Amino acid sequence: MGKKVLITGGTGLVGSHLIPLLQSHGHEVAILSRSKDPGKPYPVFEWDYKREYIEEGALEGIDTIIHLAGAGVADQKWTAERKEEIYNSRTKTSYLLYKTLKEQKHQVKNFISASAIGYYGLDTGNINLKETAPVGHDFLAHVVDAWETSTTKITDLDIRLVQLRIGVVLSSQGGALTELLKPPVAAPLSKGTQYMSWIHILDLCRMFVFALENEEMVGTFNAVGPKPATNKELTKEAAAVFGKTFLPIPVPALVLKLMLGEMAKMVIGGNRVNCEKIMEAGFRFEYPKLSETLKNLKASGQ
Repeated sequence: MGKKVLITGGTGLVGSHLIPLLQSHGHEVAILSRSKDPGKPYPVFEWDYKREYIEEGALEGIDTIIHLAGAGVADQKWTAERKEEIYNSRTKTSYLLYKTLKEQKHQVKNFISASAIGYYGLDTGNINLKETAPVGHDFLAHVVDAWETSTTKITDLDIRLVQLRIGVVLSSQGGALTELLKPPVAAPLSKGTQYMSWIHILDLCRMFVFALENEEMVGTFNAVGPKPATNKELTKEAAAVFGKTFLPIPVPALVLKLMLGEMAKMVIGGNRVNCEKIMEAGFRFEYPKLSETLKNLKASGQ
């Protein structure tokens, strides 16, 4: 039987792929957005965490919330103001949802939240990271830790919580892949040996649907594919599939720091993240291999 799902961050890269998938599984969708859009083929309710406002009626009939909201961590340089927005757009939106659920009558039984592998720190080398690995010490680790803590409050309301720690999402419509292929010539970043724990955008969306439909699933799961690749491997393979010239000479870390500032740590470092837990829960990947993933993304335009 289909569920009624309310999505935050539904207009972003993941949300725009997730909504049609949910609908194809027979679920009804509404979204919370910072602005009304009467042209959408589903209800749009306004919200604003800065004003602690959620439009009346947003929770009516809803049994599941999928929480994707959060300012893009790689969209702009990390000024003090931007870092505050990255932090608040995750933690304060989570607190607003908790506060609203606590104070209003509702039927919400499931809360599925995005999180990120940034939890482990921006550079963990070759360590095979399971969900039990400790939190890192840098800015993004601090953000993700606070984000997870703020969503964990939802469990106080007897609501099932699943947190998906998302890795490097591969899509031809945005994110890491389009950035890697943007320069005239594709080249490894820094040493190129740092791991990128990637996942096909559709496998990630299928994970959210899987978490929604499997009600015995509770807790934190790494949302990455089974075969992490090094930065050099991924860049070289992507260049070959998308018809770009690949230059094996790495872009020096110093150049990346000058271009990106503190944000450069995201591409200089890397994580080798393990997805056994979600596979043990019964999830199966449609795109476990990098070459198949890239060929599908080029062919489908996903």
